[in-house]
Amino acid sequence: MIEILRHPDYARLFAAQIIALIGTGLLTVGLGLLAYELAGDRAGAVLGSVFAIKMIAYVGLAPVAHALAGRWPRKRVLVGADMVRAAVALTLPFVDSVWQIYGLIFVLQAASATFTPAFQAVIPDILTDERDYTRALSLSRLAYDLENLLSPALAGVLLVFISYHGLFAGTVAGFIGSALLVLFATVPASAATAQARPFLDRLTRGIRIYVATPRLRGLFLLNLTAAAAGAFVLVNTVVVVRGNYGLGDAQVAVALAAFGAGSMLAALLLPQLLERFADRRVMVAAAVLLAGLTLAHAAYQMITGLPAWSGFLLIWALSGIFYSAILTPSGRLLRHSAHPDDRPALFAAQFTLSHLGWLATYPIAGWAGSVLGLPEAMAILGAIALAGLVLAVLAWPADDARVLEHEHRDLPPEHPHLRAHPAPGARHRHVFVIDDEHRAWPTQG
Repeated sequence: MIEILRHPDYARLFAAQIIALIGTGLLTVGLGLLAYELAGDRAGAVLGSVFAIKMIAYVGLAPVAHALAGRWPRKRVLVGADMVRAAVALTLPFVDSVWQIYGLIFVLQAASATFTPAFQAVIPDILTDERDYTRALSLSRLAYDLENLLSPALAGVLLVFISYHGLFAGTVAGFIGSALLVLFATVPASAATAQARPFLDRLTRGIRIYVATPRLRGLFLLNLTAAAAGAFVLVNTVVVVRGNYGLGDAQVAVALAAFGAGSMLAALLLPQLLERFADRRVMVAAAVLLAGLTLAHAAYQMITGLPAWSGFLLIWALSGIFYSAILTPSGRLLRHSAHPDDRPALFAAQFTLSHLGWLATYPIAGWAGSVLGLPEAMAILGAIALAGLVLAVLAWPADDARVLEHEHRDLPPEHPHLRAHPAPGARHRHVFVIDDEHRAWPTQG
């Protein structure tokens, strides 16, 4: 897996991702301490609103940001987004009211909604080999998990020597470092056809391709399965460990580390697994296991009570494995489902639609857990995960061939596309994606 870091441009971009993630992790810790200073006991409500603003920005702004920035060079977009994030982080130590936090976080997450899909769309253009790209996806998953594990520890060490305001300086340095690394990497230019499209077409193109592609409809529903199970882990782990087990903050960190370690293990194993099995088979199997484990855990708690602490950690580690096995191959599906010039729009659509699942499941995890009880909340989210799985299997055919036979009744015989794919009769075969000449999947007419 590490061999792909020999590719100089990918190595710079991966380093940019790592540095930006560390900065984001420091920002998360610093925000929590800033919220407590400003709001006291209401800090939880403030942070809940911050996370809601984050999801709203992600869901609503990624396609808009892509459409607005579609005519600009991708390197300029990436560097500009990083600089906006650095500027916002630079102002946070001077905040003296809660509403200022909300406004600044919205701007920062709007910049992230611009940066992340554009960054993700660049990688398959740099790593054109399928095996290299699969390894890059696993490395990216590892980077996110390591950030979740290491950033709080790094913040704790820094807070021994500096005030929490200094954490925001680390965030600024992370985003500036990311911008510099991107600046010195070779970023392939967007296709001229993509830049020339009207604004409305650029705004809706990714969503239209996504919705019209069966495997991507399945991906959306599998993302919902992962979000349903993952939301309970991220929202309620602290409640389960502190409230139900009666343990301390260190054990909360251990439980979250178990989930992260499972996710990292899956990321390490997936490149070899995806060489032997199709993406759909791996992702659906992981979704079956994740939904089944979540429902079984909920039923066990309702009937028997809490599992032993070691059993709980094992459940969290297995959940992390299955969660990662669903999410990590997503980039491969997006890469297979669009031409290179449409990939940025498609990655922006994926960014929006995947976070839509989190926007729905985060409040359910929190509200149902506090009103109905934790086992009942887990059962509800497990049922949502199971529903997503069933619908995904129905939406994503098992025989998901990339080369499909089809015909074009709306194209004249001399059309360039028909000349490029000559065949006896009206029907021909090639790798099929939704584009200007192919607006509907062949099984849909």
